[in-house]
Amino acid sequence: MATSHVADRELVGQLFKLNYDWLRARVRARLGCPYDADDIAAETFARVLALQDPSAVREPRALLTTIAQHLIYEGWRRRDLEKAYLRALHNVPEQQQPAPEEHLILIESLLAIDKLLDGLSSQGKAVFVLSQLEGLTYTCIGERLGLSLGSVHRHMSDALRCCYRVFGA
Repeated sequence: MATSHVADRELVGQLFKLNYDWLRARVRARLGCPYDADDIAAETFARVLALQDPSAVREPRALLTTIAQHLIYEGWRRRDLEKAYLRALHNVPEQQQPAPEEHLILIESLLAIDKLLDGLSSQGKAVFVLSQLEGLTYTCIGERLGLSLGSVHRHMSDALRCCYRVFGA
């Protein structure tokens, strides 16, 4: 193991000893759940450990708070997507519902699409989903969402740029 990598691990270990309980208490106060607070605090330090240069951190508590807040938002986003998926699934006839083991795969796919389109407006995401997943034409999408054809084209262009940034990089 390289000397700098060992030093980084020791630095993060020290950061952990000094700040883990503080961060866990802060997250618990925000969420009200000790188990979620433990998970988020642990994941926060895992992400700090994965940083290119942990020794460059000048304000560790600010960084820890920012990472933890991001993880909280990710959790809320996941929960909201799961709820929307389950609501949509409620309208599907029982014989056409996916098997229980497919649920996780579908939710993970939805999260990947959501992350891919991060930064787009809700209309932009809707245009992309209606086009790519439901196979609707731009005219049908415009009618369904109450958008002009030009707006549908613009939203789709934005969505495709997001895809290109992710897959073209």
